[in-house]
Amino acid sequence: MTPGDVDSGSFLAIVVVAAMSAVLAGLIARRLVVPVVVLELVLGIVIGPEVLGIAQNDPFISFFSNLGLGMLFFFAGYEIDFDRIKGQPLKLAALGWLISLVLAYALGGILAALGIVLSLVFVGSAMATTAIGTLIPILRDANELRTRFGTYLLGAGAMGEFGPILLITLVFSTKSALSNAAILIAFIVLTVLTGVITVRSVGTGWDLVERTLEASSQLAIRVTVVVVFALAALAAELGLDLLLGGFVAGVILRLALRGREVEVLESKLTAIGYGFLIPFFFVVSGINVNLSALTDDPIEFLKVPMFLALFLIVRGAPAMLLYRKVLSARDRTALAFFSATELPLVVAITTIAVEEGHMRSSTAASLIVAAICSTAIYPIVGLKLRGQREGDEQESLGGSLGDPPDVVPVHSA
Repeated sequence: MTPGDVDSGSFLAIVVVAAMSAVLAGLIARRLVVPVVVLELVLGIVIGPEVLGIAQNDPFISFFSNLGLGMLFFFAGYEIDFDRIKGQPLKLAALGWLISLVLAYALGGILAALGIVLSLVFVGSAMATTAIGTLIPILRDANELRTRFGTYLLGAGAMGEFGPILLITLVFSTKSALSNAAILIAFIVLTVLTGVITVRSVGTGWDLVERTLEASSQLAIRVTVVVVFALAALAAELGLDLLLGGFVAGVILRLALRGREVEVLESKLTAIGYGFLIPFFFVVSGINVNLSALTDDPIEFLKVPMFLALFLIVRGAPAMLLYRKVLSARDRTALAFFSATELPLVVAITTIAVEEGHMRSSTAASLIVAAICSTAIYPIVGLKLRGQREGDEQESLGGSLGDPPDVVPVHSA
C-alpha cells in the first residue's frame, strides 16, 4: 500500500471518536455507568457508512484494528492468574462452559430447523462466548478483580473466551481436523519454549528491566510488544487465529512476572492498549456493522432481542446452576449477567461464517448488535446486583492480582 492509498480522514475520525468516547464516558459516569466500549461501538456506527459516512474501513485501518484485537486478547490472557483461579473456580468454569456449549448447539439446532439461521455450529459457538477482555476494564474500575466474586468471574470468563478461541482454531478452519491438531500442537510446543525463555530471561535480567521502566529505552515495554506480536504472527503463519497468539502472550507475561512489582509496567501497557489500539478496534467494529441488513427487513431486527435473551440463557444458566454452594443467589445472578456479556468473539465468528457462506449478513448483524446490547446492559445489571459488597470488601486486598483470595464461605440462597 502506498501512502496515497491511506484514508487519513477515516483514520483521524476513528482516533477522534475514540477520544470522544472516553470524554463522554467520564461525563455520563456521574449519573450512569456506561462501559466506554459501548460508546466506541455506537459512535463507530454513527460515523460509519451506514449513518454519516464520515469513515470507512480499508486495509490500513483493518491492520490497526487487528492490532487492537490482539492487544485486547493479550490483556484477557494477562489478567488470568491461574494460581488464583485454579481448583474450584477453574473446574466450575470448565464445566459451565461445556454446559453452555451444549445449550448453545441445541438452541442453534432449533433455530436452524426453523430456518431462522443457516448453521447451528456457527450461531451456537457465537452464543457460547464471554467477553472477559471487554469486562476487565469495567471490573477493574469497580474494584471487582480482587474480590472472591471476581475470582469466579475471571474463571468463567477465561473459559468463555479460551474455549471458543480453540473452537475457531480447530473447527472453523478450512484445513482438516488432523492438520489443525498438528498445527495447534506445534504452536503449543513453540509457545512453551517461548514461555520458558521469557521466564528465565526475566528472572535473570529483572534488575536491568526494572531500571529501564522510567528510562527512554523502555526495554520492558519493547520486549512485551515483541512477545505479543511475535506470537500473534506465529499463530497467523501457522494458520491459527491471531486471538490465540495474543491470549497466550498475555498468559506468558503473567507467568514471567510472577512475584514481582509490576504496577509501572502494567500502567504503561494499559496506556498503549486501552489508550489507542483497543479503542481503535471497537470503533472500527462499529463502522463494520451492517445496519441496513436489519433495517431493510424489520422482521430481521426481531432477532436482536432474541439473541440477547439467548446469550443470557446459554451463559447464565450454568452460573445459576453450578455456583449454588459458593455464591449467594444475588451473586449468581450477577455472575450470569457478566458471563452473558459478549462481543469480540461474536464479531470474529460471524465474520468467518459470512465469508464462508454459513451465515446471512442479516443474522451476523443481529448477533453483533445483540452483543453490543449485552455489553451495554448486562455489566450494568451485574454491578447493580453486586451493590454494597460488605462481605467481599474484606477480600479486596491491596496486593497484586496474583494473591490468592481468602476463602470465605457464602451461604447458598
